[in-house]
Amino acid sequence: MKYFFTGIFIISFFAVVFAMPVFALTISPAKLEITGDPGTTINSEFELFNEQLDSKILYSSFSNFDSDGETGAPHFTASDTGLASWIKTDSSISLASNEKRTINFSVTIPKDAEPGGHFAAIFWGTQSPESQDGGQVSIGGKLGILVLLRVSGYVKEGSDLLGFGAKNNQKIFSTLPISLEYRINNSGGDRIIPTGQVIIRNLKLWNTATLLANKKIGSVLPGSVRKFEVVWGNNQLENDKKVSNSGFLTSAMYQLFNFHLGWYSAELSVVIAQDNEPIKKSFSFFVIPWQLLSIILLLFILFGGLGTVGLKRYNRWIIKKATQKT
Repeated sequence: MKYFFTGIFIISFFAVVFAMPVFALTISPAKLEITGDPGTTINSEFELFNEQLDSKILYSSFSNFDSDGETGAPHFTASDTGLASWIKTDSSISLASNEKRTINFSVTIPKDAEPGGHFAAIFWGTQSPESQDGGQVSIGGKLGILVLLRVSGYVKEGSDLLGFGAKNNQKIFSTLPISLEYRINNSGGDRIIPTGQVIIRNLKLWNTATLLANKKIGSVLPGSVRKFEVVWGNNQLENDKKVSNSGFLTSAMYQLFNFHLGWYSAELSVVIAQDNEPIKKSFSFFVIPWQLLSIILLLFILFGGLGTVGLKRYNRWIIKKATQKT
């Protein structure tokens, strides 16, 4: 009974979490990038769309954000300072069913604002900010737009490429897809958007694949380290992994139709600072489709054995015929 109620609680929890997007409020665009000088005011806009069958009263709130670990996901914090305190918009609005409305907002940059990147979010939810506890931002039941502001002026730059290799430092693979990773440290004053590519070469030094180093155009916020993943193989990883990690024969068939064998090298060439030369790193790994090779070896032994037996019988038959004629 204990496990039954625990299961009910877990199912209910995930039902609530995944039901939040059914809140059915759409905001567009999801991210705004703006630039301004200290002491100026920037005006911009976005759209809100109420997709529900009833009208909604929505309340605005603001939060600064930074990077949450190395995933690049934003971590929101309430604050009376920073970009969150510079933004002004309607405190509340009423949206009828299926109504779409353009929302105006302004950003007043203080005269003493530090040049570089400042990051905040404008949230809209059905709960009034006055009814929320102070301290941290309540994200549940809200939808937000990220505001990425760059204040003009001299911005300190600083960045490092922290290694490049396969996920979990793996060196030997049985098949594709193969996940490659690299990490970038941003010690500067504005966000970094790495650009570049990863080139896969085989033993003969032929280009086997060319991959984008930052396909999703992710950025590294100031004072943070972010890990980027580059996948060599099918983009539909989940289905591929289920097939390639299943039974022996299924894996062998997968390796047959996605055949790769031998020594490979991966070279990362990435630009992480303006007007700088690409930084390059490389590493080597092996692809050995052992399930497929095992079947091929078994078939070779089987047919080789049958051939040997057949040859011996054929020789005996020839000798017998020759003996009879003599």
